[in-house]
Amino acid sequence: MSLKLNTKYLNGAVSDAELRAMQSRVNEAVKTLDGVKDTQPVGWRTLPADHSKEEFSQIVAASEKIKSLCGKDGALVVIGIGGSYLGARAAIEFVKSQNYNLIKKDTPDVFFVGNTLSAEALDEIYDLVKDRSVCLNVISKSGNTTEPALAFRIFRKLIVEKYGKEGARDRIFVTTDKNGKSSKLKAFADAEGYETFIVPDNIGGRYSVLTPVGLLPIAVAGIDIQAMMDGAYAAMNAYTDTDIEANDCYKYAAIRNVLYEKEKSTEIFVAYDPALALTAEWWKQLYGESEGKDHKGI
Repeated sequence: MSLKLNTKYLNGAVSDAELRAMQSRVNEAVKTLDGVKDTQPVGWRTLPADHSKEEFSQIVAASEKIKSLCGKDGALVVIGIGGSYLGARAAIEFVKSQNYNLIKKDTPDVFFVGNTLSAEALDEIYDLVKDRSVCLNVISKSGNTTEPALAFRIFRKLIVEKYGKEGARDRIFVTTDKNGKSSKLKAFADAEGYETFIVPDNIGGRYSVLTPVGLLPIAVAGIDIQAMMDGAYAAMNAYTDTDIEANDCYKYAAIRNVLYEKEKSTEIFVAYDPALALTAEWWKQLYGESEGKDHKGI
């Protein structure tokens, strides 16, 4: 599936001259993203090329271990909030089905918790997995965020009671910051002997779907993450041209800015397929939250 920018419905709202005038601003923005203008390079821009191949292999191995332990009748519970779950869930529902957990398959169910303070929602998932073979993947850079911290406490207790502390080491996977001094979760995982994966310092949570944050749950759902990375690598190469007319990404950004400066500030993202519902939720975070934080979204 490929995407193509269609501008025919602009109806003259953006002229060729206005679009060309945005080229210099695009060039400056690219310099900022690439770390040329006294900033750190944005990690997600080159992640498909420079991600750790060793860690990628570790992710694949862990996903196979989870699938083996849980089987098709078991479940992986993924704990995270915001960018720690939206990208992975959007990918699973888009590639597999919005009803992934309901359809017949040879991979475990994948449940996402830790993104709400609703006791009822948490209890519902707990009841769905408590009598099944279950593994746990908690995702948090610090371990201090209230919602995932609460969910982790509850589901870790379940796993320790079902399998013992030794058995829990095989079934709990932690994705967190690399520094145990700044992350209570990393320090705790090391002390307990849980397998850990690292959230890169230079990649914000909402952009982390191609890191262990997203790749581990996606792989457990039976999606070919190597094919995903290959596609991301192709896209990375295709969308590095700074010429607006040659690069749909930059052209889209330029058009949005022209329209915004004309006080056309409402943008509507419409998805007609239910499998894209979570993609729309993820898009709201990628755009709305990024642009609503004093331009700190990169």
